[in-house]
Amino acid sequence: MLKLVSNPPPWPNGARCAVCFSFDFDAESLLHLYYPEDSARRISLSSTLRYGARVAVPRIAAIWKHYGIRQTMFVPGWCIETYPAAVEALLEGGHEIGHHGWLHERPNQLSRDDEEAVLLRGIEAIRAATGKPPTGYRCPSGAFSEHTLDLLLANGFRYDASLGGDDVPYLVEGANGARLVELPSDHSLDDWPQYVNMKEFGWSMPIQSPARAMEVFRADFDAAWEHGGVWAAIWHPFVSGRLARAAAMVELIEYMQAKGGVWFATLSEIAAHVDGLAASGAWTPPVERLPFWPEPVPQLVRPSR
Repeated sequence: MLKLVSNPPPWPNGARCAVCFSFDFDAESLLHLYYPEDSARRISLSSTLRYGARVAVPRIAAIWKHYGIRQTMFVPGWCIETYPAAVEALLEGGHEIGHHGWLHERPNQLSRDDEEAVLLRGIEAIRAATGKPPTGYRCPSGAFSEHTLDLLLANGFRYDASLGGDDVPYLVEGANGARLVELPSDHSLDDWPQYVNMKEFGWSMPIQSPARAMEVFRADFDAAWEHGGVWAAIWHPFVSGRLARAAAMVELIEYMQAKGGVWFATLSEIAAHVDGLAASGAWTPPVERLPFWPEPVPQLVRPSR
């Protein structure tokens, strides 16, 4: 068969692909970020978002325990401090807690100093809850800034899971030559465009059935399995933790396990595996250097408005 990935990494125990159902556990951080002045009045929105902490995270942790897999949740620092019981349910299952900002701030809307302050506050929240600093980061809203990579490297992160530049793990390199493992995903693996219809966040696409959403997610999995890629979902507890959608996730896990040759792992474990392959020379990851465009590209003409 024609291989569409020219340089797939060797996965542990001869697995065909790596899989992580990674979640962004945002809870009401979005509410307080976008509606700071009147968040107390938005009871319905708050109720929907806190469903993730109260109902969905324990449900997801129970599903993962049932199937004997350990996965990753990225959690804003404010959510860690506000919902310790949900975080404890994840820690009891051996799941990874990754960094996802403090209040889901968009880094590319912040100054370098403010981005650093948010990063450090989130690190401390994770350290207090888990006893160790995080190794992985996912940028809120994918808003990776020109300073993000350097800040992650300076603060000891092993990997990032914000970008989408390949079908396999790769390395992102800063101006000084330092590198970080990038674990890519894509919008097709995000549950937001499938399920979210919330006028408060400016998203009003038709809500898909779980069967239709899983058709999209399963197609990406089948391709990763066939060609040796990584399948790293970007899901949200308050979205995919809802009853019918959680049941569909169960079916997808069972489909993956029945197919065989799947390495279920935390993103930290995947990053460590990539580091080990690169260090031993067993596999050479692709490399991209950031930022892509350090200076504006000159335009010959300017469009009229």
